[in-house]
Amino acid sequence: MNPLLGVLYHWLGGLASGSFYVPFRGVKRWSWETSWIVAGVFSWLIAPWFFATLNAKDVVGTLSEVPHDVLFHCYIFGAMWGLGGLTFGLTMRYLGMSLGMAVALGYCTVFGTLIPPIYKGEFATKLLNTPNGKWILAGLAVCVIGIVVTALAGKAKEGEMTAEQKRETVKEFDFKKGLLVATFSGIMSACFSFGLSAGDKIGEISKAHGTDPIWTGLPALIVVLLGGFTTNFIWCMILNVKNKTGYQYFSATPGAQSPLANLSISAGEGSSFDGRKDPTSVPLVGNYCFSALAGVLWYFQFFFYSMGETQMGAYKFSSWTLHMASIIIFSSIWGLALKEWKGASAKSKGLLYLGLLILVLSTIIVGYGNYIGDSGGGH
Repeated sequence: MNPLLGVLYHWLGGLASGSFYVPFRGVKRWSWETSWIVAGVFSWLIAPWFFATLNAKDVVGTLSEVPHDVLFHCYIFGAMWGLGGLTFGLTMRYLGMSLGMAVALGYCTVFGTLIPPIYKGEFATKLLNTPNGKWILAGLAVCVIGIVVTALAGKAKEGEMTAEQKRETVKEFDFKKGLLVATFSGIMSACFSFGLSAGDKIGEISKAHGTDPIWTGLPALIVVLLGGFTTNFIWCMILNVKNKTGYQYFSATPGAQSPLANLSISAGEGSSFDGRKDPTSVPLVGNYCFSALAGVLWYFQFFFYSMGETQMGAYKFSSWTLHMASIIIFSSIWGLALKEWKGASAKSKGLLYLGLLILVLSTIIVGYGNYIGDSGGGH
């Protein structure tokens, strides 16, 4: 185990997650539901099997030996996480990448980090009663402070911008609606951490089959992500039928009566990737490629997360804090790069920079807590 290497893996996962939404900007004249589920096929079905088969031993044999109750809990928590992931895209549509991720992941950080050890009865023994556990709790607290400061920066930016400026950077900016969606998304998204915790047995079986410890988390991802795919697939198919957008998977020519012809995005019923000005053609191949890229990038957050978790020892639940902090850091950087903060004052940007520095500090503190635990300093 190497906690410092684990921190690096979590930063790579955060970079992948913080970047996944960018390729969607290349998708043209597709509905939200079409783009989202195409990305999901690559993220939740193809990539998990491909990378697990590539790196783990006897994946099918491993999963066949897993007790049914373990598979059930992994799948159900994955489906619940899928609800959070489904509304995660709506969060960024209403709040933008930097603020949307900050608010949603704030809830996700606290619930995803603390619930697993509380459920297992390890909260006192591993966190309250050990020096390294206290360092990890301190890192979590600092992370939450960083998230709050980042969210305050976004709120300050909102107050300084005109309605026209908000629409230029985030076309559907709506702070109140976005905050409600982000709250739901953040709490439900924490279920991913619960799913991985429930899948510890899968990792043990995979290791017994000869899988290198660093890859033992990959088979569990197959089950958890399948649950997430189920939730998202059902919802997107409902929207395809409701909005009559099913033809978009196969046709480069928009239907004459398509409800998307003059429709702005509305709570998942339209498309943040629509942008249709020329109704005569759709870049079908390009849309599939950009959506697939977005999906694979999203999967890589879990890929690196599972690698980082194997390096954190008995305190691997702290991986969730590291992961969330890293996502917010990189998504905020993307928000700056994509000019979402154009027109904001130096004060608002200063708050954002302060929030990012606090988040970086939180990852250092959590990493140190794991380090002293791994080296015996916590005993």
